Amino acid sequence: MITTLLIANRGEIACRVMRTAKALGIRTVAVHSAIDRNARHVREADIAVDLGGAKPAESYLLVDKLIAAAKASGAQAIHPGYGFLSENAGFARAIADAGLIFLGPPATAIDAMGSKSAAKALMEAAGVPLVPGYHGEAQDLETFRDAAERIGYPVLLKAAAGGGGKGMKVVEREAELAEALASAQREAQSAFGDSRMLVEKYVLKPRHVEIQVFADSHGNCLYLNERDCSIQRRHQKVVEEAPAPGLSPELRRAMGEAAVRAAQAIGYVGAGTVEFLLDERGDFFFMEMNTRLQVEHPVTEAITGLDLVAWQIRVARGEALPISQEQVPLIGHAIEVRLYAEDPEQDFLPASGRLALYREASAGPGRRVDSGVAEGDEVSPFYDPMLAKLIAWGETREEARQRLLAMLDETAVGGFKTNLAFLRRVLAHPAFADAELDTGFIARHQEQLLPAPTALPQAFWQVAGEAFRQSEAERVRGDDPHSLWNHNSGWRAGLPSETDLHLVCGDERQVVRLRGVAASPIRLLGERITLEQDGLRRQHLAIRRGETLYLEWNGELRSVGRVDPIEEVEASHAHHGGLTAPMNGSIVRVLVEAGQKVEAGTALVVLEAMKMEHSIRAPHDGVVKALYCSEGELVNEGTALVELEEA
Repeated sequence: MITTLLIANRGEIACRVMRTAKALGIRTVAVHSAIDRNARHVREADIAVDLGGAKPAESYLLVDKLIAAAKASGAQAIHPGYGFLSENAGFARAIADAGLIFLGPPATAIDAMGSKSAAKALMEAAGVPLVPGYHGEAQDLETFRDAAERIGYPVLLKAAAGGGGKGMKVVEREAELAEALASAQREAQSAFGDSRMLVEKYVLKPRHVEIQVFADSHGNCLYLNERDCSIQRRHQKVVEEAPAPGLSPELRRAMGEAAVRAAQAIGYVGAGTVEFLLDERGDFFFMEMNTRLQVEHPVTEAITGLDLVAWQIRVARGEALPISQEQVPLIGHAIEVRLYAEDPEQDFLPASGRLALYREASAGPGRRVDSGVAEGDEVSPFYDPMLAKLIAWGETREEARQRLLAMLDETAVGGFKTNLAFLRRVLAHPAFADAELDTGFIARHQEQLLPAPTALPQAFWQVAGEAFRQSEAERVRGDDPHSLWNHNSGWRAGLPSETDLHLVCGDERQVVRLRGVAASPIRLLGERITLEQDGLRRQHLAIRRGETLYLEWNGELRSVGRVDPIEEVEASHAHHGGLTAPMNGSIVRVLVEAGQKVEAGTALVVLEAMKMEHSIRAPHDGVVKALYCSEGELVNEGTALVELEEA
C-alpha cells in the first residue's frame, strides 16, 4: 500500500508526479537543496525535507539522505523522476534494502541498460539491430582512436551511464578526438558519477524515434506507440511529437515489437523508453533504453488518454496492466516543446536569475503546460535550465501545431533569455509544417531559426516610450475618475509638453521624444499597447515590472529599460581584451598560464553550468596577459576570466 510518496527530484517533473499522486489520494513529500528551499515543487508538496547543499552532488544525488528523508516523512515509496538518480541501480537497491518501494524497474534491469556497452550486447542477442560502434571496457584515448578509425568519421561519443545530451560529443576528425573525449568524460562524471564512454558511427540525417514501453510484474509488456524526437540541439530534444509523422503501421509494429523484446530481455517492470535511429530507407537501429519516465511522456498521454504516472504507481503496487496491446489507443496528434532558460543567439548558453515575469498559456481543450516555476522564482545555474513543457493535442498534426503556436504566443518570460522565440520559429517553419524531420533540422535551417540580429525600428522605440509614460501615469493617478491624470490632453504636473526618454534594449540605445498623449497614435490598455499606423491597428503585449518594460515585438519579448544620461556610468570590463564568463557557473579547467602564446580558437578555460561544459576560447592569436580565475571557483556572468593581449 502506498499512502505517502517521496519524489527524489525537483522542477516540473516533481510537480507533475505530485499532481497524479494527489489525484490518487497519496500524500506527497518533496526534497530540496538549500537554494531550492522556496522552489515551486516544495511549495506544492504536503511535506518537504531539506537536503542542504547547492550542487546535485551535495543534495539530490545523496542516496543516504534521500532514504533518510523517506523514512522521516513516513513515505513508503520513492519516485525518481528523470535525471539525477533515476537510472542508478545502486539507488534502486538501496531503496529496496531500506524496505521501501522504488517506482521504477528492478535494479537488475537498470544495470543491464545502465551501461550502454553491455546493453548493446544484450540487444544484439535479442535480435534488435545496432549501430556499428565500440562499447568495450578499455577507456584510453588510443582505444577510442583505433575504434573511430575502424568505424569511420564522423563518430559520436556517448556517456555509457547516462543520457539527455550530457557527455555526448560529435567528432568530425581525428584531431578533435582527444579534447572531445576528455570533455565528455568530465561531463559524464559530473552528471552521472561515471566517466565511462562509448563511441558509435554518427548516422547522417537520421530521425530519432522512440517507443514507450510498459511492463508489469505479471509478465505483461506492451508498447504505447512511438514519439518522434528529431528536433534537437546539442543532442538534447527541443520538440517531441506523437505519433511519428509518416510512420507506416507496419514499421510502427516492427519497432514496437523490437522494443518489447528489448524490455523482456532484461526482465523489465514499469515505464521505459527504447530509442532508435531511423534512417531514410526505413531501417532502424537501437540507440539506448531509458529505464525511467521520459521528459516527453505527455505526448504519449495525449494520444492515448492514459496517465503514465498513475500506471507507475499501480504497477509498483503489484497490479497488472489494465489493457492489452490490441487495446492501446492512438487518437489524434500531440506536439511538445521544451521552454528553456538559455540564449539561442549565444549557442544556447544556459541562463539563470530571477523570473521577473512568467506568464503561462491559458488552459483549454488540447492544451497542457507542465512547469516547475512561478513568477518571482530563482532559476539556479546548478540544475537543468528547463522551465516548462508546452503540449498541444489536435485531431490532426496541423491542428496540434497551430494550437501550440497559439500557446507560445500567450507565454511570456522575463528576467533572462529564453528559447521562446526560437520555438515559435521552429514550429512555424515550412519544413516542420511539412514534417521534414531529422536530427540535423536545426543546423540545416539555422539562418531562418537563428536569424542575425537586426536593429530595432523607430516604431519599436516609440511604442516602448509611450508604454513607459502611460504605465507611469497609471501608477500615480489612483482610482479618481476626475483626476487630471485621466485626461488625454497631454497635461502632466511638472512635465514639459515634450519629454525625452533614454531607453536601452540589449546592446541598443535610443532617445525617444514624446509629445502630448492626445497627439499619439499609441494607447496602453491593461497589458496591451495598440499602435495605429497607415490604417492598421496592431497590438503588442506590454508588461511593466518595476523599471523594466517587457514588450512583445515580432514574436519576441524584449526587455526595455530607462537610463539617466547624467548619472549613468557605462559598465565596462575591467581590462581591454578581457574574456568574461558568459553565464553563472563553476570553473572546472584552466588550460593556459600567464605568458602563454595561444592561437585563435584555443580553449582557455572550461566553465560548467547546468551540468554542461562550455569552453571559453581565444577570439584571436595572442598572449595570455593575466588569469583572474582558478579551478573550482564559482563565477557570475560577466566576471573577467582571462586577459588576452592581441599578438
